[in-house]
Amino acid sequence: MSPEEYELNPVSTIAVGAIGRPGRRTFFLQAIGAGQTISLKMEKEQVAALAQGIDRILEELEQQEVRAMSSVDEPDLPGLDEEEAASSSFVVGQIGLGFDQLSHLLVLVVQEIPFAEEEPAVARLWASPGQMRALSRQAKEVVAQGRPICPLCNEPMDPDGHFCPRGNGHGKAQAM
Repeated sequence: MSPEEYELNPVSTIAVGAIGRPGRRTFFLQAIGAGQTISLKMEKEQVAALAQGIDRILEELEQQEVRAMSSVDEPDLPGLDEEEAASSSFVVGQIGLGFDQLSHLLVLVVQEIPFAEEEPAVARLWASPGQMRALSRQAKEVVAQGRPICPLCNEPMDPDGHFCPRGNGHGKAQAM
């Protein structure tokens, strides 16, 4: 059986978001293009890594003077469509980024976590540098909306309480 392939070239909209309360959130990447919408389930760390990767590739493009960026190129991104997210296409396993000099579009390639002997699904999402910069900004905002970090142990604190291994009176507070 051949794997599912999604090709949105170009996307009209691309966004990232989370559903649920901090500590229990589920993260999604959504893209719309050519009348098709896909929602891909991601881990928080993958969302953060995606933002870093986008920033890195855009910085390289600017340094090589391949593509100059301005804030005018950066569209406002919509929030997550929670109904669409509930029926996600697949869970993201691998992420790759590239730039096509002919079209001046970045391509985000995401691959499903492989199960058993099946070929994993793949999605290729083509977006402008402005759309990708906006996606990076949005991803950083979504990741930052998580639980606050304990100043003693640097672990996330739950709203219901936090067991801090350094807060037992025997550890020293870390310098901030």
